Amino acid sequence: MRHGKLGLTEYNKEKATPGYTLFWPLGSTTVHLINMRGDVVHEWNMPGGPGNYAYLLPNGNLLAAVRTDQCVLGLAAKGGHLMEMDWDGKIVWEYFDHYQHHDFRRRENGNTLYIGWELLPKEAEARVKGGEEGTEHEDGIYGDFVKEINPAGETVWEWHAATDQEIEKYPLCPLCGRKEFAHANTVFPLPNGDIMLSWRNNSLIALVDRETKKFKWEMYDYRLGHQHDVQMLDNGNVLVFANGCHAHWHGPQEGSRVWEIDPKTKEIVWEYAGDPPYTFDSTFISGMQRLRSGNTLICEGRWGRLFEVTPDKEIVWEYVSPYFQKNPPYAGGNFVFRAYRYMADSPEIGGRLDADPS
Repeated sequence: MRHGKLGLTEYNKEKATPGYTLFWPLGSTTVHLINMRGDVVHEWNMPGGPGNYAYLLPNGNLLAAVRTDQCVLGLAAKGGHLMEMDWDGKIVWEYFDHYQHHDFRRRENGNTLYIGWELLPKEAEARVKGGEEGTEHEDGIYGDFVKEINPAGETVWEWHAATDQEIEKYPLCPLCGRKEFAHANTVFPLPNGDIMLSWRNNSLIALVDRETKKFKWEMYDYRLGHQHDVQMLDNGNVLVFANGCHAHWHGPQEGSRVWEIDPKTKEIVWEYAGDPPYTFDSTFISGMQRLRSGNTLICEGRWGRLFEVTPDKEIVWEYVSPYFQKNPPYAGGNFVFRAYRYMADSPEIGGRLDADPS
């Protein structure tokens, strides 16, 4: 966090990527769309608090997860109610799974992927290594599943940590609890049907083969710092928000990083870090988006800070969310899980707003 000022703090019109930025403050019931000056140009009033975030589909509708009050396990980032809303806020599709958490994505074929919790069977629970001893959930240890549902809500594909993952191969961080194995926070679909997954509590990212359900690529590395928002770029590289959590235990890294990784060598080919490093530091939530200009939009979620950097790491646009919350668990914070930029000529905006967002 660099500033105490809220709203727009930086704008280089010549170098920034023009468009509209969407974000949903954690703890709020309003999704905001702002222009490059930080002015709100559209909002969606949601029927509940965020199951973390929302984003726009190519048809201009909003896909979101809303937190429900059923099946509350005391685990972070619960959703439960997936919904698609049109531009005017009318719900045009919805699906309930009260165990859904963190992430969800609409595939190109119209199906929806999402992450959920399920209690590990005792034989799978016995395979969980690492973590702080004696910190299991009162029910045992919860694991993750991924489901793909069609528009009718029918499950057409699924993946389960309990049966499809080599659990013992990926111990939990010794500083993390054992309530979950291992706190998945991202599901990212590829055009061929494979999916990328990210697990925070053991700093693991992996590419899951759709047919075999096994890992065809993985990076298990505590330097990721309990990462978020893993994604594959058009150039085949992997982009990830390396939070830097527990850096004092796992290595010398101070602050957070955005890394672009060559999956063949696992080398970092591009990095954004603060200067000095502690000025960019979000140990939880957060994410980024590579823009078509080559710039990168970064969400430093802990501080509600959204900013755009060039490939040379120059900050050319910055906005700090002024939406602070009064109620637990987000009281006093202006946290933002993720943010997305949409060009004025994009199908997501679809001519609904001014062609010049500047």
